[in-house]
Amino acid sequence: MARAASAVIEVVDDAVEDAPVLHASIYEELRRRLITGKIVPGVGLSTRGLAAELGVSQMPVRDALSRLAAEGAVEIRSKRKIIVPPMTPERFDDLLHCRMLLEPDAAAQALPRLGAVGVRRLAEIDAGMDVALASGDVLAYMEGNFAFHFTIYRAGAAAIQTRLIETLWLQFGPFMRVVYGRFGTANLVDQHRVALDAIEAGDAEALRAAIAGDIRDGMGLIARNSWA
Repeated sequence: MARAASAVIEVVDDAVEDAPVLHASIYEELRRRLITGKIVPGVGLSTRGLAAELGVSQMPVRDALSRLAAEGAVEIRSKRKIIVPPMTPERFDDLLHCRMLLEPDAAAQALPRLGAVGVRRLAEIDAGMDVALASGDVLAYMEGNFAFHFTIYRAGAAAIQTRLIETLWLQFGPFMRVVYGRFGTANLVDQHRVALDAIEAGDAEALRAAIAGDIRDGMGLIARNSWA
């Protein structure tokens, strides 16, 4: 009996110790789904459905959704009705303003730390995005876009700033997925290529301008289509 009781205690201790890790991993997974547009506007989310899909209990999913609601990424209207909040002109203007404040600056700060390895990685990501665009793979394009920007931002030392930028991406990612899927990006300037040229030249101001231009182009698609 003593050995059995000891074994039970060890299992419980392991479960308690692993709980914060599990909750954090579910939260990060749902964050990434929002940022890359795997979760789209107009489609209700179910705690039970997400838990079944992720192979976990409802508790870590419920906890993650509560945290995401506090960040403005989802809206919990009832236990069974969780949605991406609708985009409004006011919300759009606020998001655009904050992105323009934070992202060009984060890119410029990261420039000295990118180096040749960073440039090669960014070039690979950009090439993958071209393939995704040509094949109509919107999800791969979104994931590549996220990887391109955050490969730059995370190269800098401003961890808090980068996390704030992620929070902004949570709120427009689902809408970007919709407009990319409908209209593509064929008529937009390839600001990623411009950004790569600026990085290779070590030109911080040109990099700021390229990131700002990319933000304006992408957010402009949302502005024209999300509430029109």
